[in-house]
Amino acid sequence: MVALLMFAAVCCAAPVGNAISAYVALKTGAQDDGGIAEGGSAADIPARMLAAYKKAVQQVGKYVPKCQGMRWPILAGIAKVESNHAIGRNIAAGGDIRPKIYGVLLNGSGQGGNTTVFPDTDGGKWDGTANGERAVGPFQFLPSTWEGIGKDAGGDKIADPHNADDAALGAAIYLCGGGRDLTKRSQLKAAILQYNHSSEYVANVLGWIDQYTAAAKDPDLKNVTGKVRTVIEAALSQRGVPYSWGGGNANGKSYGLCCSPSGKSGANIKGFDCSGLTQYAYARAGISLPRTAAAQAGVGKRIPAGLGTSALKPGDLVFYATAPGRDSTIYHVGIYVGSGQMVNAARPGTVVRLDAVNAMSGYAGGARLL
Repeated sequence: MVALLMFAAVCCAAPVGNAISAYVALKTGAQDDGGIAEGGSAADIPARMLAAYKKAVQQVGKYVPKCQGMRWPILAGIAKVESNHAIGRNIAAGGDIRPKIYGVLLNGSGQGGNTTVFPDTDGGKWDGTANGERAVGPFQFLPSTWEGIGKDAGGDKIADPHNADDAALGAAIYLCGGGRDLTKRSQLKAAILQYNHSSEYVANVLGWIDQYTAAAKDPDLKNVTGKVRTVIEAALSQRGVPYSWGGGNANGKSYGLCCSPSGKSGANIKGFDCSGLTQYAYARAGISLPRTAAAQAGVGKRIPAGLGTSALKPGDLVFYATAPGRDSTIYHVGIYVGSGQMVNAARPGTVVRLDAVNAMSGYAGGARLL
């Protein structure tokens, strides 16, 4: 009974089906359980890695002049899935990453989903072993691939896949191919498919690209006034605050509870979960909200999911359900800010950030309180 009450007290659990594939998790060694529907923003990228992605975008035209549409969110989407942006490693000012990032040995053992033997091509120069091949660096290049596309981005005359700048530039060159137009969705998909011939991988990376793209844009609030602006600015002011399961209330961030359905505890994290954030932001405008996302759907004028996201206006609550149409199954809430974006406390292990409205699964409409 205590467990049931605790579960009812909080709101934000992403559906289990949104996990990254076991293959990717094993291959990269990443512990993140996020996926297509669980958000992402520049807030989860180390500053030095983000600088490398942006630098690569500036340099890639030198090597693939016909390439169009290369953007840092594209590189970030790949690196998120391949190495979780090298989080947990030391990234030197010059871009060198230590400890080095190695994938599993591709000897056909089945580890990491690999069933094909890749013979050694570099004598262990890049992957540290002459017993076979393994992917290397934050973008997880095979040594044989790196020999064809690796370039020196930092001016030290060494093209090193374990260097953030060099690796990001290599990834940009590889994705550009002979001169793709990455502004076209079909060509962007083809580029990602070339990187990893898996439809699941393509969908996962595209999800992160879309979310980083949304996060890269600040919302335009020039025509937003009054209490709506108060709510949105209050929510935006909490960007970067950690997600805490059961955390946050009308007074601000707080320590949360143990434990989410995935077993993540917020008891030692001072921050917000999704409905804690909405409670706080609306309280700044003098509006009291109930604690859970499902209960918040009963406040204000309901906006049916069937009207689509175009019916949303800045300041509206945005809901997500495991069974859209049944408000009792609502598991998540955000605050719409316009242009397809929302302020979002997505899940354990992330921070409050801007996300695309389609970053979560099961859109269940909205509610207008102002």
